[in-house]
Amino acid sequence: MIYVDSSVALARLLFEPRAPPALFWQEQLVSSRLLEYEVWNRVHAYGLTSSHADEARVLLMGIELVEMARPVLARALEPLPVPLLTLDALHLATMDCLCSRGEQVGLASYDARLIAAAQAFGVPLAAL
Repeated sequence: MIYVDSSVALARLLFEPRAPPALFWQEQLVSSRLLEYEVWNRVHAYGLTSSHADEARVLLMGIELVEMARPVLARALEPLPVPLLTLDALHLATMDCLCSRGEQVGLASYDARLIAAAQAFGVPLAAL
């Protein structure tokens, strides 16, 4: 499965040149429920609610969202291999919880700090 962070989701939603190809979106995708809040926050902040709401809903429906349950939140409170911003720490904690359940997870991200942290945890990068 491929863990999608907000940099990748927003690149797709906003039609950025660096967005992954169409085939990427047919993979088994997963992310933290946090992604839903990050995407809608940016859609509203950019004033794109009327023009991008349907696309945002479709995008999010194609990604399995993992709830921010106690194990994920508890993991985010523990030391991390590299300093991270709070939202990135929650994403990393979600990936770590998935991996600890035996899931094979690759990270799809354009965020250098999150990539470095995931690699320190042994999470491979997904091809973008």
